[in-house]
Amino acid sequence: MGFVRVAAASPIVVVADCSANVRRMEDVMRQAVGRGVQIIVFPELSITAYTCLDLFASQRLLDAAEEALLRLVANTAGLDLLAVAGAPLRLGNRLINAAVVFRGGEILGVVPKTYLPNSREFQEQRWFSSAADLSEKEAVIGGRPYPMAGGLLFASARATIGVEICEDLWAPVPPGSLMAMAGAEIICNLSASNELTGKHSYRRSLVAQQSARCIAGYVYAAAGAGESTTDLVFAGGSLIAENGIILREAERFSREDSLITADIDLHNLRHDRRVNRSFMQGAQLAGLPRTAIPFELPKRREELKLDRRIDPHPFVPSGAALDERCEEIFNIQIAGLAGRMQHIRAESAVVGVSGGLDSTLALLVTAMTFDALHIPRSRIQGITMPGFGTTSRTYENAVALIRSLGLSLREIPIREACLRHFADIGHDPAEQDVVYENTQARERTQILMDIANRTGGLVVGTGDLSELALGWATFNGDHISMYGVNAGIPKTLVRYLVEWIAANRTDEDAARILTDIAATPISPELIPADENDGIVQKTEELVGPYELHDFFLYHFLRYGATPARIAFLAGIAFEGLYDAAVIRQWLQVFFRRFFAQQYKRNCLPDGPKVGSISISPRGDWRMASDASAREWLKEL
Repeated sequence: MGFVRVAAASPIVVVADCSANVRRMEDVMRQAVGRGVQIIVFPELSITAYTCLDLFASQRLLDAAEEALLRLVANTAGLDLLAVAGAPLRLGNRLINAAVVFRGGEILGVVPKTYLPNSREFQEQRWFSSAADLSEKEAVIGGRPYPMAGGLLFASARATIGVEICEDLWAPVPPGSLMAMAGAEIICNLSASNELTGKHSYRRSLVAQQSARCIAGYVYAAAGAGESTTDLVFAGGSLIAENGIILREAERFSREDSLITADIDLHNLRHDRRVNRSFMQGAQLAGLPRTAIPFELPKRREELKLDRRIDPHPFVPSGAALDERCEEIFNIQIAGLAGRMQHIRAESAVVGVSGGLDSTLALLVTAMTFDALHIPRSRIQGITMPGFGTTSRTYENAVALIRSLGLSLREIPIREACLRHFADIGHDPAEQDVVYENTQARERTQILMDIANRTGGLVVGTGDLSELALGWATFNGDHISMYGVNAGIPKTLVRYLVEWIAANRTDEDAARILTDIAATPISPELIPADENDGIVQKTEELVGPYELHDFFLYHFLRYGATPARIAFLAGIAFEGLYDAAVIRQWLQVFFRRFFAQQYKRNCLPDGPKVGSISISPRGDWRMASDASAREWLKEL
């Protein structure tokens, strides 16, 4: 499914004791194999330790380092993983700070450090030469030559690896950036960066940003407590990042060997590189291509569980930035609607309020927009239009919500108008088919449009992203508005936003109304209620759970995932909630509906793009209306 398991290791080294260090490294490599790791990265100069200082001029240390490196390579020949270790290597009359890449008892190549810090506590130019100053193409280790170059790549059929060393990351144009353009999908950084107040936060941000800039996985192996000596303290703050997100980070200041692992998603990285047309611009100026050493990536064991969380609700904000994210979402919606109202000089707004989630969110956004424009909320007309399926619960919630927000309430029942229409077209109202349902939706839209025309106003659309993706909207009915504020908001996020407002932005009475609306089953309420005035027509029983459809939509549109991959990821994300058969059943429904309903999306009203997904034909998604879903359904 496109995942590669990587590890950043930080064993407790002993300064200048190469034999002890490689024993620890070998032990950590064996632990990594047990965890299913395919690529492991050790810190800078891990064979000797980074803080050897002028001992790097010692013939004995250099001999010991070379012997220990060869011993490590030989002793781990039976371990099925690619390893990257740091060592000082002699190169004629020069010494290089090198990353040595090996697998299966064989050294594949050597990458010298390019940027050598030479200020304050760092004096690397005292001992080492930069990759930029080298003319040699090979490094001799144990009497044998191996490929050597700054920016050397290591390529298998399933992953391409690039290597940089510590300070390289801090340069204005890191070698990893050029390697990424040349094809590197995972950048390994062997580091020995000491601790200072505030430095780790900056370093963490740097790793995350570099992984985002390169659209790559980034494995940062940091030197640990064993390096702490004289005036410097090292803490082993290893990091694993992917496209701007920190997947794993090691506990700092540990006195034990550290090994963090994570699965890098190469499928998503490759997708983003393909669709980001600026990614390869300027490649000629970077002097591409670069030499790539072939290797075979160890196979992933089938019994291993994925070493990363798959979010079942990828659209929903989470974590410490929750409040900020919710505010930002509302501000985007408000700014979009405010701009449209000012442009057309609208004097009022009209919102059809059903007592459901979508119209509730649209009404809240409209109220906040009027506040921002300093227009009295009384100029917002909240219109409730009871029909054949309207229950007392949703009706009462709609009326109470409109009043609690200080808006103008208007009630226009549609039953008689629909019955007249049925008579005009010769439809039996006892036949509760698509004509029966869509007549109500179109009657409501006509009312909203005509009232907006009478009042010089604007009809605010309520339909959300999930409904538009599935085509769960009446063409020329609720499908149409003058501005769709929810067009970029999926159903799971609509529900969450309403709940968040109830908990954080309203008084007790309004919170009670919003909480009940969020708890009401999702329904268009076009079929009459049952004998207990309960909702009969429940959308999620008809088209499937929205949390599944939102998950499918996100991975299909955001990353171009195949049906098999979506089903695989959903099985992990919803383990214990939906079994494989249920997931595949609704995934088939998703693809059938998504392909069949493109004609509706091709004529959507304007609406703000809020997150990473949009299905506007003027924005993210352009698709032929008559494209076939056959190839996608074949996988299911």
